[in-house]
Amino acid sequence: MITISDISYSVEGRPLFDGASATIPNGHKVGLVGRNGTGKTTLFNLIRGQLNLESGTITLPSSTRIGGVAQEVPGNDVSLLNTVLAADLERTDLLTESTTATDPNRIAEIQTRLNDIDAWSAEARAASILIGLGFGSAAQAMPCRAFSGGWRMRVALAAVLFAQPDLLLLDEPTNYLDLEGAIWLENYLVKYPHTVIVISHDRELLNRSVQSILHLEDRKLTFYTGAYETFAKTRAARLANAEAEASKQDARRAHLQSYVDRFRYKADKARQAQSRLKAIARLEPITRPQEAALKRFSFPEPEVLSPPILRVENGTVGYEGKAVLSRLDLRIDQDDRIALLGQNGEGKSTLAKLISHRLKLMSGQLFQSSKLRIGYFAQHQVEELYIDETPLEHLRRLKPTRTPAQMRAILGGFGIGAEQADTAVGRLSGGQKSRLSLLIATLDAPHLLILDEPTNHLDIESREALVEALTAYGGAVVLVSHDMHLLSLVADRLWLVNGGHVRPYDDDLEAYRALLLSGDREKKKQENNSRKTKAKRASRDEMLAMKAEVRKCEARLEKLNDMRDKLAKKLADPTLYEVTRIGELETWNRKYAEVMEALKRAEVLWLNAEEKLEAAQTQNA
Repeated sequence: MITISDISYSVEGRPLFDGASATIPNGHKVGLVGRNGTGKTTLFNLIRGQLNLESGTITLPSSTRIGGVAQEVPGNDVSLLNTVLAADLERTDLLTESTTATDPNRIAEIQTRLNDIDAWSAEARAASILIGLGFGSAAQAMPCRAFSGGWRMRVALAAVLFAQPDLLLLDEPTNYLDLEGAIWLENYLVKYPHTVIVISHDRELLNRSVQSILHLEDRKLTFYTGAYETFAKTRAARLANAEAEASKQDARRAHLQSYVDRFRYKADKARQAQSRLKAIARLEPITRPQEAALKRFSFPEPEVLSPPILRVENGTVGYEGKAVLSRLDLRIDQDDRIALLGQNGEGKSTLAKLISHRLKLMSGQLFQSSKLRIGYFAQHQVEELYIDETPLEHLRRLKPTRTPAQMRAILGGFGIGAEQADTAVGRLSGGQKSRLSLLIATLDAPHLLILDEPTNHLDIESREALVEALTAYGGAVVLVSHDMHLLSLVADRLWLVNGGHVRPYDDDLEAYRALLLSGDREKKKQENNSRKTKAKRASRDEMLAMKAEVRKCEARLEKLNDMRDKLAKKLADPTLYEVTRIGELETWNRKYAEVMEALKRAEVLWLNAEEKLEAAQTQNA
């Protein structure tokens, strides 16, 4: 159980927590929600002990292992799989010690603990997590330096999930995942065996993966049982009650004050007026919760063009002469709302670059309206903002003819207030930077707006405002997003990018989610049939890796056999069976049984490795 008792903490004189308390039961999955800037990440740092409380206490069970994704893994030469395996420090230390230990007692203890933590299946578990986060078998063997920062953040997430800390703290984990990865993570967290606290503005994750909501508001913490939708309804009712009570009190105060104002200076009414003044003073103020005004988005409206605004016929697109997508026959009308589905590497970004003219067709034809304007937003563009310039200076450079008042009005239409307008971009929050990039993408009233992960760093209120703006927008929208809530409310057409082609997906998002979680059995069946008809020869590197795995399995078997022999020799000692040593005999028998269990599992791994190597040798013959 995690107990947060009456904590207070301030940053630069601004209080984030003031007498906040909450209790989180062991094993619970909890969503930590609240507006951006209220102190959610600070609470994580306080739980970790990285910051010192001004008052109050945070109590965790003794020896609690806390884990979280602090930063991306370094870009070194260690493979992704080995990077994830190394995250389980206990397993790594035990395996290292097992190569040097000579004392039979310690050897048995090591093997017992390795069995307890299921060490022999570690590689399979780590590989499964990496696959779920978008890394195929080939990618898992590649060095970390081969991947960009966003992908290395996924590796860092895989590492902490593999280590399975007793308390898992996740801060916006879906920000660097695609839809498929986000759906996998939702499902994984449901089955996670320990306590999880996740900061998220992703309504689907908060509805599917958590049992409770911890709400940070007005410097207090409130614990709600149930998923996000339950929390939202409960809180809405509470807000309505608080507003009604506050309105009643305002009316009561106004009535009393009116009497005082009328009669306080009349001698015959002075006593009654003073009595009412005291009654006003006794009225306990009812605090109206700090409801953030809906941070709107105001997209400029484009003029109407004749349909279609863009069409591709028999198109092929790719890089350096190598096709990624082919046989493209696509049409976009101005009233379309299209969501692109498909796993990483299938070509969603390639398609987005094609229709935004960042890539040209290798073959085929692309037709578009002569007046077509296209807006494009992607997360990398947020990082390309000029950090030393203010939002106002960005607009002045892009629209030099606009007056300062007009530019401030445009910024205000995207929730960037007067203070933020004059603040250097480098000091703005991630959400404010995203708003500025969205503003720039839509500044010229595009007829076609392409949005690649637009909700990253936006809080729930801002996401709802974006949904409203896109619904009312008069141009076409093409969306790539991990936010199923956004997709379900905005998109009316689904395109599946898969196998080098783009085709309409006729089912809905729930069916697509079910398809991903089922493992797409039909696809696997087709792949297996394809392997049977045309098996691929193993490369030299793959053969060497398989031989190395066999040698590793053989070395493990040899070590375990040696342990078994030493324990058998110990159990053969007649004095061990004396009445006075019965307890010691039970201990040695248990250790022998544990080593035999480990030996049995190691033999299975060795047989599997041998069979895999023999099959590859036969195929290459």
